[in-house]
Amino acid sequence: MSRAARKPPAERRAELADAARSVAVADGLSAVTLRGVAAQAGVAPGLVAHYYESMDGLVAETFSGIVADEIDEVRGLLAAAADPVARLRDLVRTLLDGSRDDVTSIWVEAFALGRRNETLGAAVRLQMDAWRDVIEGVIADGVAAGAFRTAEPQAVAWQLLGMIDGLNAQALVRWGGAADRGSQLAHALEGMLGLDRGKLG
Repeated sequence: MSRAARKPPAERRAELADAARSVAVADGLSAVTLRGVAAQAGVAPGLVAHYYESMDGLVAETFSGIVADEIDEVRGLLAAAADPVARLRDLVRTLLDGSRDDVTSIWVEAFALGRRNETLGAAVRLQMDAWRDVIEGVIADGVAAGAFRTAEPQAVAWQLLGMIDGLNAQALVRWGGAADRGSQLAHALEGMLGLDRGKLG
C-alpha cells in the first residue's frame, strides 16, 4: 500500500471515524478492526493505530456517533408533531416501521459486545439514558398538557424503551407479525397512559 498523503490530524481522525462508521453500518461493529477501518480508508493499519490507540474506544465512538445522529433525527421529527399524542404516535411509528433496521442491528450487536468491551458498555448505557430522556420528555409533556395520565413518566419511558428494543430485535430475525407490532405496542401504551383504546392507533 502506498504511503498515505499527510493531512492535518483533525482531518485524518475525522476521515478514519467516517471509515469506521461505514464499516459498522455495512458489516457490523465487530468488523471495526484496524485492518477493516484501514481498508475502508485506504491507509495502512498502523495509521489507524496511531490515531486510535484503543480499538475498543473506536468501536464505542463509532456506536455513539451512529446513535447520537439517530436521536437528533428523531428529535427533529418529534418537534414537528402537533401535540403530545401525535408526538408519541410518531415516535412509536418511526422506531418500529423497519426503516431503522441498520441502526437496530448496531444496537443489538452493541448489547452483546458491550458485555466484554467495557468502553462500549459504558457508551451503550449513556445512549440508553439519552433515549430514555427523549421518551420521558414526550410523556412528561403529555402529562403536563393533560393528555396522558401517569405519576411516573420515567418508568413508562423505561418500559417503552425495553419493549421497542425487544420488538425490533425480534423483527431482525423476522419473528412474529411485523404488521402487529405497532398496534400491540400502542395498545399497551394506551393502558399505561390512561388513553382511550385506539387513540395511538
